[in-house]
Amino acid sequence: MAADARQPGAGAGRRPGIGYGRVSTRDQNPASQRDALTAAGCDRIFVDKASGKIDRRPELDKALDYLRPGDTLVITRLSRAARSLRHLLDLAAQLREREVDLLVLKQGIDTSTSSGRLQFHMFGAFDEFLRELIVEGTLEGLASARARGRVGGRPPALDSHGVEMARALYGMTGDDGKRRYTVQQIADRLGVSRATIYRHLDPDKPVSA
Repeated sequence: MAADARQPGAGAGRRPGIGYGRVSTRDQNPASQRDALTAAGCDRIFVDKASGKIDRRPELDKALDYLRPGDTLVITRLSRAARSLRHLLDLAAQLREREVDLLVLKQGIDTSTSSGRLQFHMFGAFDEFLRELIVEGTLEGLASARARGRVGGRPPALDSHGVEMARALYGMTGDDGKRRYTVQQIADRLGVSRATIYRHLDPDKPVSA
């Protein structure tokens, strides 16, 4: 019987990746993600159609069930696979325990290499990931408001992960002892107003989900 190409030791080099994509409730066309995943050599692709805030990801569950040690999960961006920073960290730990690599095409992350593993844990990747989720949630909220005949609304509030990140950014200092980021820069990174950042900078104020 021929060896299963997805079993450990079945061949040298990286095996074809297992692709996963997600389109939001606003953008129902997964073609661009499918094209990118196919071009990256994925032989199986799973796609969810759900908001970034939705917990249930049936196609992601199928992709994770399909993965075997030595496989590579391929996504276009971090925000396509995880609904929150905590979920992303949990997913990374699960893949590591199962000896599955992660390849993020648009952000150049490849955990099969030491530099890729380091990059995966870099703050900048999580910063961009969180901002994308916030922006996506805002756009979906505006779309729902338009459907009800109401456009606009208050600036998006930060969730607990966003508050933690805002406080971490505000606390960073350079070699000269000065703050590395201004409140405006933090607000721009997280996609919220300066007033929202100021409301959450008090470290004694509890972080609510």
